[in-house]
Amino acid sequence: MLVAGAGAGAGAQAAVIEGQHFDDRLRLADTELVLNGVGLRAVAWLKGYAAGLYIAQKATTPEAVVAAKGPKRIRMKMMVEVESKEFVKAFDKGMKRNLGEAEFAALTERMAKFDAMVNGLVKLKKGDVVDLDYLPARGLVLSLNGVAKGEALPGEDLYAGLLKIFIGTRPVDARLKAGLLGAG
Repeated sequence: MLVAGAGAGAGAQAAVIEGQHFDDRLRLADTELVLNGVGLRAVAWLKGYAAGLYIAQKATTPEAVVAAKGPKRIRMKMMVEVESKEFVKAFDKGMKRNLGEAEFAALTERMAKFDAMVNGLVKLKKGDVVDLDYLPARGLVLSLNGVAKGEALPGEDLYAGLLKIFIGTRPVDARLKAGLLGAG
């Protein structure tokens, strides 16, 4: 269930999905981002995580989101406990499904570093918050419960590849994609 909030001020609640709250805006790298949309990743009866996409200006197409300049954030709020290796498998599979062979090959080394960072989380627990941030001056930053994990991985192309896992032509979950693009 998705409930839109009434407030538009900073920190106002913009959306609730399956009991998970997402603020309508946040600051990242000295830039105010707006909540583009929220969605739920579920398989059959299992609700894995709720996700929110934050960008500088709302966008309704995958192309516009990927092309948007400035910082971006995908926030995932875990609804079940999951081994980090399962996330790594899903990320890798999603990248392969949504990128061309040359695009994927160009990201292999950085994806290996990203996979190692995610594996370092060992286990994600119900209630954990995972942020995948793109900071133009640094690259991809992975955070768990507000604490950065590992090094920043450079390249807007890497973050674009991660975005495509969620909103690409072959997304991990079509309903999640629709929600993140504001159609949910």
